[in-house]
Amino acid sequence: MNEQINALLDSWKGDYTEMIKRWLSVPSLKAAPLPDAPFGSEVRRMLDMAMQDASDMGFATRIFEGYAGDVTLPAQDPQAEEIAVLAHLDVVPAGDGWNTDPFTPTQIGDRIYARGTGDDKGPALASLFAMKAIKTCGIPLKRSIKLILGCDEESGWEDMDYYTAHAKMPAIGFSPDATFPLINTEKGMLGVHAHAALAKEGLQVLELKTGERTNVIPGESVAVVAGGDEIVEKTRAYAEKTGLSYAAEKTEGGVRLTATGIPGHSAYPEGCRNAIGMMLLLLRELGVQGPLLTLANVYGMEHDGQSLGIACADEISGPLTCNMGILHVEGDQVKCTFDNRCPVNADLEKLKDTLIAHLPEFTIDHASTTAPHHVPADSELVTSLLAAYTEESGLTGAPESTGGGTYAKVLEQGVAFGAGFPDDEDLAHQANEYLILDKMILAAKIYANALLRLCAA
Repeated sequence: MNEQINALLDSWKGDYTEMIKRWLSVPSLKAAPLPDAPFGSEVRRMLDMAMQDASDMGFATRIFEGYAGDVTLPAQDPQAEEIAVLAHLDVVPAGDGWNTDPFTPTQIGDRIYARGTGDDKGPALASLFAMKAIKTCGIPLKRSIKLILGCDEESGWEDMDYYTAHAKMPAIGFSPDATFPLINTEKGMLGVHAHAALAKEGLQVLELKTGERTNVIPGESVAVVAGGDEIVEKTRAYAEKTGLSYAAEKTEGGVRLTATGIPGHSAYPEGCRNAIGMMLLLLRELGVQGPLLTLANVYGMEHDGQSLGIACADEISGPLTCNMGILHVEGDQVKCTFDNRCPVNADLEKLKDTLIAHLPEFTIDHASTTAPHHVPADSELVTSLLAAYTEESGLTGAPESTGGGTYAKVLEQGVAFGAGFPDDEDLAHQANEYLILDKMILAAKIYANALLRLCAA
C-alpha cells in the first residue's frame, strides 16, 4: 500500500508545485481585523484558498469565522477517535535581505523561494496531499484524520482559542511545523512587553524602530541620534574595536546609525546576531543613559539571559534562550519585548519576577507564561511517527527538544514532526526562505505512512 501511495505522491509533484506557488503568492500577514476576517483580508483569502483546494480534492471542510479551518478524512465509524494534523497559514513579515520578492514564488531548479515555504505552507500542503493519497487509495480507517489549518500561529494563537471553543479538538496528533525526526519536548515560554521614559541626559536618541515580531531576531537596526562628526568617528572606532558591522552617516537631523546582524528565529539564537543588541551596545559606547543603558547592560548581545539573572538549563530541554525582538523609540518613550524559551523544569513565575526586577525603570505592559510540553518517547504516537520517518527516509533518529513553539502544545499528546530534514538550512523567519520540492514530496510520504500507522483499520 505504501508503494501505491508513494507512486501517487510522485505523480502529483507538478500539482503540488502549482498549488504551493498559489498559496505562497498570498501575503498572509496578520493585519487589522475585518468582518469575518479577524486577522485581516489576506489571511482570510489564504484560508479560503486552502479550504477550496481541499474541497476540490473531495474532502469535507469547515471554516470557523476566519479564525481557522479543518479538513476531515473520516473513519468507518463516525464516532471513532480522531488524529489531528495542526498546521498554519499565516506568516511572519518578510524582513530584509531577500534576493527575490518574498511573495512572488521563484523557482530555481527544485527549490522555490518565498516567505512561508517551510513555515508553514509547504508542510501544510504536504500533509493535505498525504491525506489525498490515502483517500484516493480507499484505505479504511479506524481513526479519522483531521487537518486543522490555523491563521494566527505567528502571533497570539487566537485561532486555536476560537477553534477549541467551537469544535472538538482531537487529543492526539502532530504539527508539521519543525524538523524531523521528531520533537516531543517544547520549552516553556516567558514573554514580557515593557516601556519606560527616555532619559533627558546623555546621548539623545531621536529615532529607533527595530522589529515587528517578538519571536524574530532582527538582522538590522537603524537609529538616528543627536550629534555630528564626533559620533561618526566614535562609531567607526567602535566597529573597528569590536569587529561588528556598524555604519554612521551624518544627516540633516543628526547621525544615522546602522547595526547589521544575522537574523533568525528567537528560539534558535545560535549562529544569529541580534541587531538590537548590537545597537544597544553602540548606544552605550556613545553615552546613552536611562532605560536604554539598562537594556544594554542587562541584555546587550546575550541570548542566555545571564545578565537578566534568568540563565538556566536542564537535561531534558537544554538552556534558556532570550531574545529582544522589538525595540522602538516613540516620542519620549522606549518600548521593548523579551521572548524567552525556558527549560521544562524551570520555575516560570520565578523567572518572570527575576527578569522584571532587572528592569527597574520600566513599566511592565504585559507578562505571560506558557507551560512546557512533553510527550513520552515510548508512546504510540512517538514510536509510530519515528518508524514512518525511518521507513520512508532511510534515516534514524530519536525524539528531540526545541525552544520553538508549535500547535502541538494544544493537544494532550502532540509532537512536532517535520517537515525540515536534519541537513536542511533552517531559514524560518529569515530572508530567502525556500523549500525543496523533492523533500516536500518525501515529507508527504512520511506523513501518509505515519497516518496509516495510527489510523489504518
